Amino acid sequence: MTQPLMPKATAVWLIDNTSLTFDQIGAFCGLHTLEVQGIADGEVAMGIVGRDPIAQGELTQEEINRCENDKKQKLGINKTDLTLTRKDSGQRYTPLSKRQNRPDAIAWLIKYHPELSDAQICRLVGTTKPTVISVKDRTHWNTPNLKLMDPVTLGMCSQISLDQEIIKAVKRLKNKQIREEKAAELAKKISQEKASMDLENN
Repeated sequence: MTQPLMPKATAVWLIDNTSLTFDQIGAFCGLHTLEVQGIADGEVAMGIVGRDPIAQGELTQEEINRCENDKKQKLGINKTDLTLTRKDSGQRYTPLSKRQNRPDAIAWLIKYHPELSDAQICRLVGTTKPTVISVKDRTHWNTPNLKLMDPVTLGMCSQISLDQEIIKAVKRLKNKQIREEKAAELAKKISQEKASMDLENN
């Protein structure tokens, strides 16, 4: 099966913007299901900007809708000329004098936007996941002196890119809830069918 030109970037977008299962995303992008789950958890593909397969002509919204409604279906790639486009990540060059404020910006994002994933925070302020985690669990060496500072004010990211990440985070959480609800429904259905078969056998 033909795969999208940028599999991991495409997987990032599909995780953030659809309720497709990890199996469906993995099959389309040529990635293992566990790798897709790792991307969703922020453990894999950190810092990779999502790539919209619809805008690139690799998928149609109708195809996504079809597979969202039937988890057994597999996405089919759109047979068109695949072209690469450059996309701005929204992250800006951070002057050396302000890099010491990164932990302050991370602390601000954690407090005021807890919906953001570690990977999203990394993208916004240009840091690493270990740094984000150390600020989050208060093991950062400068924890006592951290001050909450807006990364937009510090010039580490634009307000537009911050707003976009927040929208993605909210949508991702909603899609995660949908996945969990559908998984619970499927488990309940299987349990009921098994119970029915047991009664028939008895």
